[in-house]
Amino acid sequence: MKSLNKLIVPKKQVSGADSLGRGAEIALSVLVFTVIGLVLDSAFDLLPWITISLVVFSLVGNFIRMYYEYTAKMAVLEEQRRTMSSPATREASIS
Repeated sequence: MKSLNKLIVPKKQVSGADSLGRGAEIALSVLVFTVIGLVLDSAFDLLPWITISLVVFSLVGNFIRMYYEYTAKMAVLEEQRRTMSSPATREASIS
């Protein structure tokens, strides 16, 4: 029975703070690039082209960053899962 308890991994509590922080970070970066774009557009009289370009740049950059963070996190979790399912662990669970 003890070997079974060792295999049961306690679940982490899911926190909404991480997602909330990411959402605020994306919104803030879009806002900052929008303001910079509006200032540059008014200075060069190109309204709204620089603003649109900078907002798209900000969104694409955020999604690329999220993709790489997600890929790195999944690689860590896959490695943890591989080590948990090593042959020694499987033999302990069978015994």
